[in-house]
Amino acid sequence: MSALEPFGARLRRAMDERGPLCVGIDPHASLLAEWGLNDDVAGLERFSRTVVEAVADRVAVLKPQSAFFERFGSRGVAVLEKSVAEARAAGALVVMDAKRGDIGSTMAAYAESFLHKDAPLFSDALTVSPYLGYGSLSPAVAMARENGAGLFVLALTSNPEGGEVQHAVRSGGRNVGATMLAHLAAENTGEEPLGSFGAVVGATLGDLSTYELDINGPLLAPGIGAQGATPADLPGVFGAAVRNVVPNVSRGVLRHGPDAVALRDAAERFAEEIRHAVTGS
Repeated sequence: MSALEPFGARLRRAMDERGPLCVGIDPHASLLAEWGLNDDVAGLERFSRTVVEAVADRVAVLKPQSAFFERFGSRGVAVLEKSVAEARAAGALVVMDAKRGDIGSTMAAYAESFLHKDAPLFSDALTVSPYLGYGSLSPAVAMARENGAGLFVLALTSNPEGGEVQHAVRSGGRNVGATMLAHLAAENTGEEPLGSFGAVVGATLGDLSTYELDINGPLLAPGIGAQGATPADLPGVFGAAVRNVVPNVSRGVLRHGPDAVALRDAAERFAEEIRHAVTGS
């Protein structure tokens, strides 16, 4: 597998072979406590290593939430670097959930941190915020293209506060969320079998038929499990674009730790339920 093969092509293959599931790595204090671990770097490392060893060889995508590592400073970031490298070595694609967004040289530095193939935190894709204007993401788009990586742009998120920005209607009549989807569709024009520039679209949002979700790119869908959405909801939310959905499950899998077998079983159950919901088989 070439490091320069586009992320979209690698993601399509991973979802077809392993099932369309993204498992979050969210080592927040309450989960560490549930696992019987201390809220310190040793607990963080044990948690992350257990998740990676349990599921990285069988799920399509792992999504570490960088904030839960960064809160421990440089030692936490070192754990994150190791987790990313080991997950990718086991065959999982890594989406770094960092939600970076800035302008000019600062955005370029964020892009280099996560999307340059030689960076210690190089990930297959990065979540980014476009709310300084979609054009502010240009350095990340360019870095992703150069290094075979991808982006997931916040478009229609599952948090209730998101609507005040994402549903705001622009002068042409299209709302902000739909505008982001249109930008991504343009980035993915002509890409096969799948573009590398995706959107974050919540699985809890109900009927989205008024939106053009078929952007020829992936749709990262939080909300399965603890937030209330189920795999069976996916076709109704995403319609014809459902085949390109990457449902994210975090607590629904992680609560089964620290038992590695239970983590694997939970991930496989979700993957099978999602595959059935998406394909009907």
